[in-house]
Amino acid sequence: MGMDYKLLSDRELVLKARGGDQLAYRVIYEKYVKAVRSRVKGFFQWQADVDDVVSESFEKFFGKLDSYDPDRDILPWLFTIATRTALDRLEINQREDSKKEGYKVSGPDISHEGGEGLTEVNPEDEVISDEVHERLMSFLEELPPRYKEVMEKYMIEELEYADIAQQLGLELNTVRTRIRRGKALLAEMMLRGEEV
Repeated sequence: MGMDYKLLSDRELVLKARGGDQLAYRVIYEKYVKAVRSRVKGFFQWQADVDDVVSESFEKFFGKLDSYDPDRDILPWLFTIATRTALDRLEINQREDSKKEGYKVSGPDISHEGGEGLTEVNPEDEVISDEVHERLMSFLEELPPRYKEVMEKYMIEELEYADIAQQLGLELNTVRTRIRRGKALLAEMMLRGEEV
């Protein structure tokens, strides 16, 4: 009789996955996909974004499996990856918002033969999305000044790195570093904010 992978500990699953065991990968995914999806769904209005972030989070997790300490719990690491990936996706969405608005369906369902519409946005999802945005903006205000100034220009004014560097009289690499560290700080704040 075969081994029941669902009974294995996270440590055993990680060690098997490191050895290339595809079933271990699948069991880890199935065990944690709902939790990761719940973690990121409040960031987005669009289900496709949630799906993309969940998928990308697991790709990153599995891609870094060799550097993961199998004696630690998987979920906190996955949550950190998912939160950071969600923040990156929010930045991309801000830049593409004008394009996406053309695809948003409001009003009656215009699908064919009783099928589902292009999007299904309910008021609860909009409230959650607004709350996440408000929390993100309040956390942005709490960043140390050296990161806050750069992150505001990047996230709110939607300036490119080179434009931020020019406006603030900083080196381009300094801007890149501060944005990377600012993202990490925001991710940590978002994680701590949800643990309260």
